[in-house]
Amino acid sequence: MQVSYTNSLEGGRRHHSIGRVKASSGWRAVNAPAVEADRSAAVRALIREAEEYDADAIIGLDFEVDSINGADIGGAPLQRVAATGIAVKFDEAA
Repeated sequence: MQVSYTNSLEGGRRHHSIGRVKASSGWRAVNAPAVEADRSAAVRALIREAEEYDADAIIGLDFEVDSINGADIGGAPLQRVAATGIAVKFDEAA
């Protein structure tokens, strides 16, 4: 599956939008390392989500960090990486 940070696809392939999808990595302690691994896990989860809608690609890939203050849940502060994008389907050739 093609994944693009921009709103276009490799080779300028025409497409139409299915809708916005979002997925995230698992929660981990705020001071724990492995942010890149969390980003990769979020992208893999996003691809699985897009595949559920029969998407061919994801455009506009973006990341955000969600966090929970430890006082809110009676424990250590946690964070996770969330990936969002627009699931798209390739247009049929004319």
